[in-house]
Amino acid sequence: MRLGIFRGLGLLAAVAILAGCDSQPATVKLTDTKVDAAAKLAASKAAKAKAAAAVKANELGQIPVLMFHRIIDKPGTTDDRTPQQFRADLERLAREGYVPISAAEMVTGKIDIPAGKHPVVLTFDDSSPSQLTLNEVGVPAPNTAVSILKDVAAKHPGFPAKATFYVTRDMFGKSIREEQAQVLGWLRDNGFDIGNHTRDHVNLRGRSHKEVEEQIGSIAKEIFALSSVRPVSIALPYGNQPSKKEWALHGKLYNHKGAFLAGYTPAPAPFSKAFDPLGIPRIKVMEKKGDCKQFCSEAWLDWLKSNPDMRYTSDGDASTVAYPKFKTPYLRKAFVKWSLPY
Repeated sequence: MRLGIFRGLGLLAAVAILAGCDSQPATVKLTDTKVDAAAKLAASKAAKAKAAAAVKANELGQIPVLMFHRIIDKPGTTDDRTPQQFRADLERLAREGYVPISAAEMVTGKIDIPAGKHPVVLTFDDSSPSQLTLNEVGVPAPNTAVSILKDVAAKHPGFPAKATFYVTRDMFGKSIREEQAQVLGWLRDNGFDIGNHTRDHVNLRGRSHKEVEEQIGSIAKEIFALSSVRPVSIALPYGNQPSKKEWALHGKLYNHKGAFLAGYTPAPAPFSKAFDPLGIPRIKVMEKKGDCKQFCSEAWLDWLKSNPDMRYTSDGDASTVAYPKFKTPYLRKAFVKWSLPY
């Protein structure tokens, strides 16, 4: 009986040995799979880096955030633009490879534009009727900012009609609640970004915490009630920050990701260490005249064109942050996981 048992054990051992000759242990297979996955990942990253280098991607570069107010035939101040000037502003941006993104997309780092292109943020303060007025059938009136933007976008594929409108209680000249809801709803439904500009457009500098929260929170509450939109960013009236800068971002009725100042310089990319969500610079839109010889849109767009290495250029992949290797020290730690140096 014992001999039979031993013979059976011998047969099983032989089968096990023969099986072992034809297959690898599970641990070896798992290791090979991990090695293959790592190799594929490395190859994919190398290919992405090569593609980024080909378009000279620099997603740590500067972004022009342009500041508009009224679009009217007879400008009353240097903040105003005529419809013809505004159209020319947009045509230049389209011609030079800029792609509009919203302020919300910028401050949250959701910049998804084609490879080799440059983001630009178009912002409109004060919710003026010249920016958006709807006719009796709900279509933007001719020569309003939205109408002109949509017209230019239709003529330039790849240049979307996208902008951020910073709202006060003026609500595009509408005082009837239903009309206010209509205009805000139109912006929301057509892909435009709605931001906070305080209820009464007051200077927040020197005001108490209670006053700051009241000015920002009350209009945030009203915007949500009318459109179900919670503003992601705020444009500070006159570019003035409150005594404690954080008050502009966080309050009982609001939670902004970024606060924009008045015009001065291009803004750092949200992936750069230089980016400060408490005070993001914008650029006043104007030709090279007086102080604007250096610090307004025409001058800065000329400078960015002449210094392409300083301008934000996309790699076309929203899941990575691509840049030349020597710029690595300028990357914010929060984005190391998505970094793609080349």
